[in-house]
Amino acid sequence: MWDQRYATKEYAYGTKPNEFLQENVGAIPKGKVLSLAEGEGRNAVFMARLGYQVTAVDSSRVGLAKAQALAQENGVSIECIHADLADYEPGQCQWDGIVSIFCPLPSSFRQKLHEKVMAALKPQGVLLLENYTPEQLSFGTGGGNSADTMITAQMLRRELAELNFLHLKELQRSVVEGIYHTGQAAVVQVIAVKS
Repeated sequence: MWDQRYATKEYAYGTKPNEFLQENVGAIPKGKVLSLAEGEGRNAVFMARLGYQVTAVDSSRVGLAKAQALAQENGVSIECIHADLADYEPGQCQWDGIVSIFCPLPSSFRQKLHEKVMAALKPQGVLLLENYTPEQLSFGTGGGNSADTMITAQMLRRELAELNFLHLKELQRSVVEGIYHTGQAAVVQVIAVKS
C-alpha cells in the first residue's frame, strides 16, 4: 500500500515538517535521532537541516528513495533503513531522540514497539510523538479507518510508563499535510523524556 501511495511525483504528505515537530523540535537533545515510519522524508530532512544526525525507518522503499531525493535537494544527508517496524530493532540506549509522527500501527505491534522505544532512548533522550485518537474516525480527514491504529493519552501513559511526560495532550487541530492529511483532526501529542 505505501509503495503505491508514494509512487507519484508529488509528496503525499507534502515536504514541510509536521507542525507539532516543528514547534517542539528544540525539546530533543542535539545528536542522533530516529524517525519512525518516516515515509517520504519531510520530518527527517527538517531535523537534518537543524544539525541532527537522522536515521529514517520506513517499510516503503519508494518513500525512502523520495526521502533521499528530498535530503539531496536540501543539501543534507539522512540514513534510511528499509524495515517493517514490527521487526525493526532500534537497539539499546542508542538515540538522543525518537520521533513518531502519525505512525499507524496495530495495537499489538505498537505496544511492542513502544517497549523497544523506551529501551532505545539514551538517558535524557526524548520521544516526540503525534498520532490520531479514535475520535479522528468521525472527522475522516486522514489516518485511515481503523480505531486500532489510533491511540489515546491514557493508552500512551500506560505503554510508555518508563518515560516522564513533559507534554501529553489530546486536542483537535487543523492538520494540513499533503492530500491525505487535510482538515480538522483529533490528535494526541507527547513529549516524554527517559530519566
